[in-house]
Amino acid sequence: MSNMEHDRWSRVKGRLRTSVGEDVYSSWFARMDLEAIQQESVHLSVPTRFLKSWIQTHYSDKVLTCWQAEIPEVNRIEVTVRSPMRAATPAAKDAAAPAEHRREEQRAAPELRSTNATAPAASNHDALGGSPLDPRLTFASFVVGRSNTLAHAAAKQVAEGRRGDPVMFNPLYIHSGVGLGKTHLLQAVTWAGNSGTERKVLYLTAEKFMYGFVAALKTQTSLAFKEALRGIDVLVIDDLQFLQGKTTQAEFCHTLNALIDAGRQVVVAADRPPSDLESLDERVRSRLAGGLVVEMATLGEDLRLGILKSRVVAARAHHASFDVPQPVLEYLARTITHNGRDLEGAINRLLAHSKLNNQPVTLEMAEHEVRDLIRPQEPKRIKIEDIQRVVARQYNVSRSDLLSSRRTANVVRPRQVAMYLAKTLTLRSLPEIGRRFGGRDHTTVLHAVRKIEGLVSKDTTLNDEVESLKRQLQE
Repeated sequence: MSNMEHDRWSRVKGRLRTSVGEDVYSSWFARMDLEAIQQESVHLSVPTRFLKSWIQTHYSDKVLTCWQAEIPEVNRIEVTVRSPMRAATPAAKDAAAPAEHRREEQRAAPELRSTNATAPAASNHDALGGSPLDPRLTFASFVVGRSNTLAHAAAKQVAEGRRGDPVMFNPLYIHSGVGLGKTHLLQAVTWAGNSGTERKVLYLTAEKFMYGFVAALKTQTSLAFKEALRGIDVLVIDDLQFLQGKTTQAEFCHTLNALIDAGRQVVVAADRPPSDLESLDERVRSRLAGGLVVEMATLGEDLRLGILKSRVVAARAHHASFDVPQPVLEYLARTITHNGRDLEGAINRLLAHSKLNNQPVTLEMAEHEVRDLIRPQEPKRIKIEDIQRVVARQYNVSRSDLLSSRRTANVVRPRQVAMYLAKTLTLRSLPEIGRRFGGRDHTTVLHAVRKIEGLVSKDTTLNDEVESLKRQLQE
């Protein structure tokens, strides 16, 4: 390498270091060497196939931009893998890097990219290869109410932890229906956790986790993928109910165990409790249920009103004259009951109508603009655990009696009633119901269902008892 090429390469490395930050530069570019500059192309080399693949996939444009600032004519970057002999020569300050440095070099995030974000944690999260983050979803913008107080407090506890602190509950598992704030809390944990440089916090959707693992298998970099995830201080997984495939689930289970056993924090969100994730392996469900499981309930009217007010304040940051009268906010909070996304959509509609038509927001306008968001109240989602609890109380037996193998009359009838209600009031399959009743066979459940169906048509007392149980469960 001539002195001129050496100087150019030094300046390019300086630009690259400034562009991506010291941590990213050290992880991916510290062992990259300049091989040659030939007319419109630059030839670079790295010591491993994995580094080559990762740089080409994630940083080729950034490297090209840094070279074009030095030599505008350059329009192509070529990265090759140095031969073992070439890699062993002491050409750079870290040529004889110790084993732990070589392992660090292979530690990579999954094959994922994050969108650009403006919050301070964006560059750190992007360097780890996480799923896209929304800069609006922080703890500051999260509205706390009775239905989400515990979930919010637990998420804050995780976010405020420091490396080396004992983990209070692991994993933290948050579940709720759609649009009730799970993703908001998980991304808030990620933003807060990555705001400093002490911890590595990675947010991944289950879909991105699957994509990353499959891509790593195809490129023969699955070992680096695993090491990357297990090097994370806080792993945040969203929408776990979408995790599919036995191999992928097995890898998730291994990663979960490795992180928890190493004292690293895991945060998971799904649309149902661990026990209801029938597609997941029993070992995964058991490990998830072993931490703190928190349900975020439906939004109460007071919380819906608070969310609407916060969205109006956020809109005023860009549209200072925008205003929604209190009676309109109260109407929206009272009638839009489905989820928080509908509430945000309602404010966006009012804002658009007000600005485009240059009209103030009125109650009449609101009634017209959000009429399709006003949905009939959904029936309460009944859980098998609720059925077991209510039936046990009705017949003065314990829940463990219902799950046991006892065959006495005072236990068999309540057990059959509970199985019947589980089949008629939930969408669970016969095998799943049997599993939730002490691991019974689906034929046992079918027998119980048919038995109670036959009796309620003839036994008035039993029919009244079953109807009473249904009312209690649906209240």
